[in-house]
Amino acid sequence: MVEGNGALDAVFHALAHDARRGMLRRLAAGELSVGELAEPLRMSLAAASKHVKVLEQAGLVERTVTGRRHVCRLRPRPLSDAVAWLRFYEGFWDARLDALQHVLDPPHPSVHEEAP
Repeated sequence: MVEGNGALDAVFHALAHDARRGMLRRLAAGELSVGELAEPLRMSLAAASKHVKVLEQAGLVERTVTGRRHVCRLRPRPLSDAVAWLRFYEGFWDARLDALQHVLDPPHPSVHEEAP
């Protein structure tokens, strides 16, 4: 399991906002400028830039500045660290949900137990 220096905290903080998750989803298809990231979210360039900054601090986005154009690209490695952390708990939740299903599903009578 990966945990260290608050890096995982920064990733989960970055993923906590739907606008940032949307930005990451769109960056998975290729590089976009901050303006292009802001456009479908109907937010100002300044607001989009603040969201990109959070993604950068989490290591999820790399920004390149050429003149006034800020181009962003996805850096997926920190996402794999978050997935590894979540997978650690997957077995725990699978066992709990299986137990719950067993409690909620009444036993089905077998063919031999049914009355004629």
